[in-house]
Amino acid sequence: MAKAQIQVNDNGPLRVSGEVELVDAEGKVFATKPVFYLCRCGKSGNKPFCDGTHKKEGFQSAVRVEEGE
Repeated sequence: MAKAQIQVNDNGPLRVSGEVELVDAEGKVFATKPVFYLCRCGKSGNKPFCDGTHKKEGFQSAVRVEEGE
């Protein structure tokens, strides 16, 4: 199995790659591609996926790992 990776993009979505299954609250599986993007701003019209709305909404978040984590 390929290693899954979730990358936090500055001022944008989460980039998900690798073998991963995205499941809703009822256990139904979303159709995904080998790389897909999850919304962080909460404004996407295609939740849980990013549709680029964060750009026009001015979403800002630059998360970094703290030393020692």
